[in-house]
Amino acid sequence: MINPSCSCKTKRATAALAKTVSFMRTVGDENRLRILCLLQEGERCVCEIWQHLDLPQNLTSHHLSVLKDRDLIRARKEGLKVFYSINEKIMAHHLHSLSHFLWRTHRS
Repeated sequence: MINPSCSCKTKRATAALAKTVSFMRTVGDENRLRILCLLQEGERCVCEIWQHLDLPQNLTSHHLSVLKDRDLIRARKEGLKVFYSINEKIMAHHLHSLSHFLWRTHRS
């Protein structure tokens, strides 16, 4: 149950909540979550990722692009290959924000 006295109505809290919701929508996609799980093991190129997802390479590239656009992953080019890794700082920030909202709700 949400605490009616929760101060989620400030501009700052509203902005943080919107960012958290956007984060959850992004990682709520099964394929993007699977990509993040693969990247937890370390940096990978798209040629490695798409084979584990059982998706066409262009669709895998789309999901990688969404994650990259939201700064959840980083891309590093080496020759013709692009290697992806988790942006740990941004990921930690989003997880902290999510935890903050859930903890405040749970505490009530």
